[in-house]
Amino acid sequence: MKNNSNSQPRKGCKDMWNAFMVEGAEFVIGSDIPICPCTAQNVPKQLISYVEAKHLCKLHRAEGADYHVDAFVHFYIDDQKFDGPQSGIWIKPYEALEIIRHFSGAITPDFSTNADFPDPIKRNSTYKMRAFGRWLSENSLQVINNVRWGTEETWEYCFDGIPYNSIVAIGTVASGINILENRPDFEKGLFKMVELLKPHTILVYGSANYECFRALSAMGIRIVPFMSDTNIAFSVKKGGEKNE
Repeated sequence: MKNNSNSQPRKGCKDMWNAFMVEGAEFVIGSDIPICPCTAQNVPKQLISYVEAKHLCKLHRAEGADYHVDAFVHFYIDDQKFDGPQSGIWIKPYEALEIIRHFSGAITPDFSTNADFPDPIKRNSTYKMRAFGRWLSENSLQVINNVRWGTEETWEYCFDGIPYNSIVAIGTVASGINILENRPDFEKGLFKMVELLKPHTILVYGSANYECFRALSAMGIRIVPFMSDTNIAFSVKKGGEKNE
C-alpha cells in the first residue's frame, strides 16, 4: 500500500477524475485501487435505492424541512439511473452527497463490470466504487463496500481496497445466479471473495435462497438478505394469483 502524493496542478486545470476523493488515501500496490474503509458497525435496518432517495429528498426540499431516514442508500439499479453523463454521481458528487447525508449510510456504488466490457472499463468501475465510498466515509457517512466481480481475470483487482473481516454487500439481481449455466461463475467468485476478504457479514440485495449462501452460513458467516424491488413485485404478483 502506498500513500497518495499530489503535485500542484497547473493554473486553469480542472479535476476531471475527482482526485479530491482520494486525497490522503492509501492505494493497493499493483492495482492502484484506493482503500475504502468499512465505517458501518451494524447491519442496516433497510435499504433504499438512490432513485428513491432522490425522490424523498425532492419531496422534503419542497416542504422546506430537514429529515433523516434510518436506511442505507444502495445503487443496485441500472447505471444510467445514477451514473448518467449530465447529472450522475461521478459528474456531480456533491449533489449526491447532499442526498445521501439524509440517510444512515450508503453501500458503495455498483458501477457495472460486465463480462463483455473491455478490461480498462472494468478496472475503472472498481476504482470508482472505492474512491466514491472512501470520499463518503471522509464526509462522516457510514459506508459498506459493495463487492462486484466478473470472470476470473477480474479477481486480480476486483476485491482490492476492501478491508478484511468486515461487512460487505453484493447484489444478486443482475448477477446471473438465477441462470443455471451462469451460476458456477458467480459461485466461484463468491467463494474467492470470502477466501480473500474473510467477511464476517454479507448483505445480499436480492435472493439469497441458493446453496452457496447456505454453505457460507454453515461456515459461520452471517448472511443478511434484503428483498429487491424485483423480488417484491414478484411476491406481490404470486400473492395476487393465489387470492384469485
